[in-house]
Amino acid sequence: MGFLKALFIPITAPIKFIQEHFKATVLVLIIILLFMPNENQSSFNHNLEKINLVGPIFDATEVVEKIDKATNNTNVKGILLCVDSPGGAVAPSIEISYAIKRATAKKPVVVYAKGTIASGSYYASIWADKIISNPGSMIGSIGVIMQGADVSELMGKIGIKSQTVQAGKYKQVGTSDRPWRDYEVNELNKVIQDTYDMFSHDVADARGLDFTKRDIYANAHIFTASQAQQVGLIDQLGVEIDAKNELMQLSGVTEAIWNEEDKFEKLMKQLSTSTAVTLYTYFPKLSLQ
Repeated sequence: MGFLKALFIPITAPIKFIQEHFKATVLVLIIILLFMPNENQSSFNHNLEKINLVGPIFDATEVVEKIDKATNNTNVKGILLCVDSPGGAVAPSIEISYAIKRATAKKPVVVYAKGTIASGSYYASIWADKIISNPGSMIGSIGVIMQGADVSELMGKIGIKSQTVQAGKYKQVGTSDRPWRDYEVNELNKVIQDTYDMFSHDVADARGLDFTKRDIYANAHIFTASQAQQVGLIDQLGVEIDAKNELMQLSGVTEAIWNEEDKFEKLMKQLSTSTAVTLYTYFPKLSLQ
């Protein structure tokens, strides 16, 4: 037994070390990857830029910076935005949408829907020159929602009472310590409806659709890729290579040189694969935007 135990030490010892020093191990791996030289230095002179929009949209800062940087880079002749997102908050979705609109004024932009392109992530994509979707994608959900919990019964059971001092009739709109009053619901409906009008109007303008017929393509309908093409939400079906080829044609690039994926982003994506699956299956239930 002692011999067998010693035989497996080269395997068990590293595993034990990683288990006991997980955070330190991850940190070392990140540092190694960040300072590891690129095998392909040609990425510094790339002529096509691929940018990913993955997961719920809560903060658009990083994606907008990447789009603007590629837009202002004269070496980059076209931008491919790969989207797999259930949507998110209104304001950051619009930030991305307007960044794409700025980009199309200077160079072609193609959106590739590689999974879900719905609600906020569809809003982010509408101003692209073309939207190409994987046949297995889910598309649409052009609508707006606001949710809140009523925990008054729970508060009563555990003996908690709220108290408030306020100025302004509508200051407690959306509170969770009691049912919403009718005038509060009407106030929220005013905001929701105006946001929905803006969303569906922008979709109609960007996609050349009839706003008066928005119940066909908006109204929070969820479509398969082929159904979305029939109502005008996307341009064609295809996979990523088709989207890349389309961007090459639009940009006039004959020999594509794509940017390399950031090492840190790639590592974090690999480390968070299981978390990403959880987010993907959970967040659609949250009715994000």
